[in-house]
Amino acid sequence: MVRDTLSRPLGSLRISVTDRCNLRCRYCMPEQEYVWLPKESILTFEEITRLARVFVGLGVTKLRLTGGEPLLRHDLPALSAMLAAIPGVQDLAMTTNGLLLARQAEALRGAGLQRVTVSLDTLRPERMRDLARSDRHADVLAGIAAARAAGFAPNKLNTVVIRGVNDDELADLIEFAKGQDAEVRFIEYMDVGGATGWSAEQVVSQREMLEGLSRRYGAIAPVSSAHNPAAPAERFRLPDGTTFGIIASTTAPFCRSCDRSRLTADGTWFLCLYAARGVDLREPLRGGASDEALAALIGETWRGRVDRGAEERLAVAERGALYRIDSLRADPHREMHTRGG
Repeated sequence: MVRDTLSRPLGSLRISVTDRCNLRCRYCMPEQEYVWLPKESILTFEEITRLARVFVGLGVTKLRLTGGEPLLRHDLPALSAMLAAIPGVQDLAMTTNGLLLARQAEALRGAGLQRVTVSLDTLRPERMRDLARSDRHADVLAGIAAARAAGFAPNKLNTVVIRGVNDDELADLIEFAKGQDAEVRFIEYMDVGGATGWSAEQVVSQREMLEGLSRRYGAIAPVSSAHNPAAPAERFRLPDGTTFGIIASTTAPFCRSCDRSRLTADGTWFLCLYAARGVDLREPLRGGASDEALAALIGETWRGRVDRGAEERLAVAERGALYRIDSLRADPHREMHTRGG
């Protein structure tokens, strides 16, 4: 297994299959216009699979399909089947906003996709209109139900918590997840690329979330993460046994155990969500590089990895949005929807 300068293994790869999305969530894509990756630069399924095979050969065991919205990529079950067939892949998952999941859940499960995480920031349709500029709340709920019916398990629901927007729904979301045999994960609002309206005042910290939920449910106990120390979420158990997670990237970063990297839809490899620059893997891939040459490039780069982006942001005294709008338009790779969040 390849390890970086802090002894973090190269264990998990997030694969963005498109930078396009059919929502405009205020924490990711709040603007009216965006600069998209050129169509000819987008990796084919065969190119994605080849790179994934090289990464797995270096120790990656977990692959996650992301976007933008991954279900906008035509024939995603075919890619799922190709990735599931790679020897050494232990976990093949997908993060989706759920809008198109109902019609594709069964095919994806049959193709070998193992787990699904659905973004669900509110249970109130009118709030989704304000938060994501969409009236399709019912489609998200239908997607969650379809994933359960197709046999995906265990499923997760991701909720980005923003003060004054949806921070009064935490208990309701826990109760909803119970009925879906899913586990909700509350995510602190992060100042990553694309979050142009971010401010520290809007962040609801892990401590605040736990305090509020304790008033509703009573004593909340932490769940040991010894079996999966690189997991981004800290998990907790309610008195009735219900579990939920909190991803406290903003106030309590987990950089020291992060084993994740991100491959954009055009083959740029980012070692950290906050990284200023990535590594172009598309050029050598299309330029005739052998698998051994690609593995050498990836391995050497990871061994030199020093990234601690969230920790470094925590140390910023007067913290604001990571990038200005003009900076994002100058380089779409800085956008979270391009990097796959």
